[in-house]
Amino acid sequence: QLQLAESGGGLVQAGGSLRVSCAVSGESFLSVFVIGWFRQAPGKEREFVGAIRWSDSYTRYAESVAGRFILSVDNAQNTVYLQMNSLKPEDTALYYCAATKYYLLTSTGEYNPWGQGTQVTVSS
Repeated sequence: QLQLAESGGGLVQAGGSLRVSCAVSGESFLSVFVIGWFRQAPGKEREFVGAIRWSDSYTRYAESVAGRFILSVDNAQNTVYLQMNSLKPEDTALYYCAATKYYLLTSTGEYNPWGQGTQVTVSS
């Protein structure tokens, strides 16, 4: 059974960078999977950040992060990285990774399972 675990969150100043990780385990055939990243700020709905297809590293990003955030896959470590650059206070949220198959979808309902989340806080 596929399991996901995020790590790497923390506190960073506006304009800075941070990399969060999503370690994937429990499945040996990962090429069918798409790993999505979502975030949820206090009082707001969970929103799509980006997604990457394991087989070819094809990516899709939300407009709010395009050009600042970069997704990558490390096959040797079975890990997906979300590199976040030029961070803004509005990027502050609990960041989750989740899995779906084949398509780079943006709806939370299309993803299962989910990790437990990692907190990213950007100070102004």
